[in-house]
Amino acid sequence: MKPALPVVRLRVPTDEDAVAWHRVFDHPDVMEFQGGRAELSVYEELTARQRLHDAERGFCLWTLLDREDRVIGFTGAQPWPAEWGPKGEIEIGWRLGREYWGQGYVTAAARTTVERVRAAGVPEVVAMVDAGNARSIAVTRRLGMRLAEVFTAPESRREGHCYRLDLQAG
Repeated sequence: MKPALPVVRLRVPTDEDAVAWHRVFDHPDVMEFQGGRAELSVYEELTARQRLHDAERGFCLWTLLDREDRVIGFTGAQPWPAEWGPKGEIEIGWRLGREYWGQGYVTAAARTTVERVRAAGVPEVVAMVDAGNARSIAVTRRLGMRLAEVFTAPESRREGHCYRLDLQAG
């Protein structure tokens, strides 16, 4: 029998969450598939953009909190931001602090994300994942997503996968 998933809470990111995200994600393993470590200003802009997404769409990349209300990462959905790939589609994604890996947090939070986005009326989501990111690929499988496309990311020239999930099925 599989262990129960941990209790997680999602909230719209606050100004203070930019600092928390910067701290939690400041590890080379966490940023391996994200292009390397990011400056605080990147997270300040990202959290501000997520608050706007939530106000306009009812979903965003939410701050992920554990049972003790510690910021441990983010998960959620937003419009695909690049000029290439599934432009205009809603992408679900996640990022978790290194010390929290392997404990079921991302799966629990991603499942909550799928339900919230479905409730917001989104018919389908994608997840864009580096082909070498076995942990994120495993999450897409646990969510029931299917591999829809293999691509080469223009900036990194790395192979990636586009996974899809129909939110109107069954």
